[in-house]
Amino acid sequence: MRHRFGIAVGIICIALVSAEDWQNVTSLPAVDFGGLTPAKKATVLKLLRENGCSCGCGMKVAECRVKDPNCGYSRGLASVAVDSVKQGKNSAETLAAMKESKWSKVPDHSKTLEDPVKIPVAGAPAIGAEHAAITLIEFSDFQCPYCYKAVTELQAIMKAYPSQVKLIFKQFPLDIHSQAAYAAAAALAAHKQGKFWTLHDAMFARHGRLSKEIIEKLAADSGVDMKRFEADVASAEIRKAVDKDRDDGESAGVDSTPSLFVNGKHYNGLLTLAALKPILDGELKNHH
Repeated sequence: MRHRFGIAVGIICIALVSAEDWQNVTSLPAVDFGGLTPAKKATVLKLLRENGCSCGCGMKVAECRVKDPNCGYSRGLASVAVDSVKQGKNSAETLAAMKESKWSKVPDHSKTLEDPVKIPVAGAPAIGAEHAAITLIEFSDFQCPYCYKAVTELQAIMKAYPSQVKLIFKQFPLDIHSQAAYAAAAALAAHKQGKFWTLHDAMFARHGRLSKEIIEKLAADSGVDMKRFEADVASAEIRKAVDKDRDDGESAGVDSTPSLFVNGKHYNGLLTLAALKPILDGELKNHH
């Protein structure tokens, strides 16, 4: 269940990008070189090609951006490098800024529950008891087969702990899934009309066959006002909300989907009721 998507993306990209190409490309996925002179851009690219990514993939930052565009660590390190060079810092100062940033910290998934982090959840779709002792935050992708499998398990958890657990859903659409970003926007547009969970269930039921047309039909079947829905899906507000969820996930250390947090603690284990039960019972005991 805890699947590192860099492996899958790497396999796909290897077929399209030779091992040497990442050292020669002058653009990188989700890296904005705008505002840099050619010389400064060359400085950034050199740093990204020569220094390793902190995610544990064993690749250089530029290589990771090409082969695993969903990696938040390489994207974060690249952003720090661009910003530092824009501010007039030299290569040594920029490298120091990269190493001092939060993106340089190697994610440690060796513990079943990591140290708690703060994750903004205001306005996010939620289900369960409002003042539950346990808050679960799930970062998910509507086209992800692992996220689809998690739905049944999370429903079983909510049934087993009806008054003790609240589930909050955060968007984390992966670039490798062509309809994931649109599905995330559609889900938040439905949320504005109180239909998030209805569309959530419908889209996951069709996770392997989603298209814009199918999502729109599922939305209409869920009972939303389609004129309002279509306007919301296309709005800058919804686009920014999806981007913010993804940024929140990356800041919290999300590097795969589904990722689950138990009272702010990143959970590393099978996402099943059986595996989570002792974790949840422990949280309840500590709560009392």
